[in-house]
Amino acid sequence: MTAPDIPNLYLVGFMGTGKTTVGRQVARELGAEFLDSDREIERTAGRPVAEIFSEDGEAAFRGLERKFIDEGHPARGCVVACGGGLIVPDGMLELLLARGVVVCLHASLAMILQRTTHTAHRPLLQVADRASRISELYAQREAVYRRAALTVLTDRRTQREVVAHVLRLYQRQLKLPARKK
Repeated sequence: MTAPDIPNLYLVGFMGTGKTTVGRQVARELGAEFLDSDREIERTAGRPVAEIFSEDGEAAFRGLERKFIDEGHPARGCVVACGGGLIVPDGMLELLLARGVVVCLHASLAMILQRTTHTAHRPLLQVADRASRISELYAQREAVYRRAALTVLTDRRTQREVVAHVLRLYQRQLKLPARKK
């Protein structure tokens, strides 16, 4: 299937906010290609994100994220679920904003803890006290997430409601007519 000629939609936000789950459905609704930046980096690097973090360090991983944004995906027709820290380095949010529409998914720290408790694939959460680590990381990233401007709260909302809200924001940003169901 060929992706439509529409600007890319980048879903950003902290881990556990639903970027991948929501992104897949939004892409389906738009008839766009769906990409998850972490999965694409794993595919091109030939190893899991956790291994890249442990063997090469976080800075090397952030470099791979930058390479993915610069040259690892189509310029149009994609919905991209970005890793939680992708927009943290200076200039990354601005780069995404120049390439498409950016929507930040947000969840409470309690919800993030609940959603990430049983996952082993999040290298930054491989610590004894996940709640403290989540709180610390979120405090470091909150300002850049807020700069994304378009934000959708995912707590106490169904996936369908979040998808509909993201689609409305995207269409409003592009001044597209609302999609008929």
